[in-house]
Amino acid sequence: MFLGEYQHTLDAKGRLSLPAKFRSEMTGSLVVAKGLEGCLYVFSSEDYARFLKQLTEKGDFDPKFRQVRRFFTAGAKEDQLDTAGRMGIPVVLREYAKLDRDVAVIGNGDRIELWDAATWAAYNGETEARIEEVTSELAELGIL
Repeated sequence: MFLGEYQHTLDAKGRLSLPAKFRSEMTGSLVVAKGLEGCLYVFSSEDYARFLKQLTEKGDFDPKFRQVRRFFTAGAKEDQLDTAGRMGIPVVLREYAKLDRDVAVIGNGDRIELWDAATWAAYNGETEARIEEVTSELAELGIL
């Protein structure tokens, strides 16, 4: 399980060192893909396969399902951490997430999220300001 928030820096070659705690959980290959709200998702290959299975079970006959599946698969890259615990992030994904130098590495349960540090700070501040309202709405729906 991935938990916590860490600040890291992209190197000149577009590589990012994952926190040691995350490296120990990210054994084997990993997948980096576009995420929602302008971040990148990083999954173990197994968790990404489960994620894609949820998308593919809906079939190809609804254009919305095709659109969502393409969003999460186009530009996705499967790779392994190098010996220094770094992952390479393709240019197209760095551009999508506006990753230039300072990166917030966020644990989100079954995945890691990579955010531009300034974007994360703004998003997190907005979320903290609204969290009671959001949890109340979800509780009313019976979700929490």
